[in-house]
Amino acid sequence: MTVQKVLLASPRGFCAGVEMAIKALAWMVRTFDEPVYCYHEIVHNKIVVDRFISQGVIFVDSIDEVPNGAPIMLSAHGSAPEVVSAARSKGSYVVDAVCPLVTKVHHEVKTRAAKGYHIVYVGHEGHEEAVGTMAVAPLAISRVESVDEVNALPEFDAPVAMLAQTTLSHREWNEVAVQVRNRFPNVWTPGRSDLCFATTNRQTALMSIAPRVQTFIVIGSSNSSNTRALEQLAHEAGCERVLRINSASELPNDLDGIVGITAGASAPEELVEQVIHALSPIDGVEEVFVTDEDEYFPPPRNIRELQAAIDIAITAMCGASILNTPGMDDRALAASAVLEALSFS
Repeated sequence: MTVQKVLLASPRGFCAGVEMAIKALAWMVRTFDEPVYCYHEIVHNKIVVDRFISQGVIFVDSIDEVPNGAPIMLSAHGSAPEVVSAARSKGSYVVDAVCPLVTKVHHEVKTRAAKGYHIVYVGHEGHEEAVGTMAVAPLAISRVESVDEVNALPEFDAPVAMLAQTTLSHREWNEVAVQVRNRFPNVWTPGRSDLCFATTNRQTALMSIAPRVQTFIVIGSSNSSNTRALEQLAHEAGCERVLRINSASELPNDLDGIVGITAGASAPEELVEQVIHALSPIDGVEEVFVTDEDEYFPPPRNIRELQAAIDIAITAMCGASILNTPGMDDRALAASAVLEALSFS
């Protein structure tokens, strides 16, 4: 393997929603005795999930699998209302780590359905985000992900609204959205796009690099929608070779020339560093910036309350003044650092 240079896309890797969810689950791991339960994978990345499993987290596909009184976290992809209700009925400490962008779509579904709209939802069949969103108003929503599926929709007596899975690529969204507007010219759409800004930024960064590379490496898991969208986009951009890998151990040994690298929104930066180290580019790494991301999602409310209570308790036990002690600055704590620290505990 003789890689001449690496072009590194920026932004890449963890988005604000993933940052929030990982740090919240890490707080639960540090605070509660094992096991902590998590409904579905906290994010779609095997390395992240395995790291938490090693810390005693048990991932389940049904709240029925959780014993009464156990702490529960609900994943970043969003959960159906009945799942949230079932978790709370267990009488345990429940943290909903749903991404605020997904919460926005849930709110739009609830609001439009209450106003008598039928919702055409553009999303992938079986994806956890899509399943949770459709459960908000199951009798008032139809899911589509292709032009053919749009054409197969009936004529609705109600006015029509169009919403989307947040992690779709613009390519996946645009083609279907155009046909929805053709079928239903008066369709309502939100003033602000449902598509995740982080997904869009990562796709833009990839496109800025693609014409310059012989091979593009996309780091992330196969069940990550935004990772697969990046992989598909690299193919469409005309890259000679596109590789989606989970880790550096999956790299082939015949890479050469200029290699592009990006990472899906659920992939930790440590994987990027390991891939670059394995490639060992002769002329080093050029990081290509397309925009700065300064979006920050604070921890869920009950995690913030937990943090404050622990801060007060520690301060009091140390004999310091509670009034003069600054609160914890969660924004300054990177989820990648939190995740990496778990491997040493």
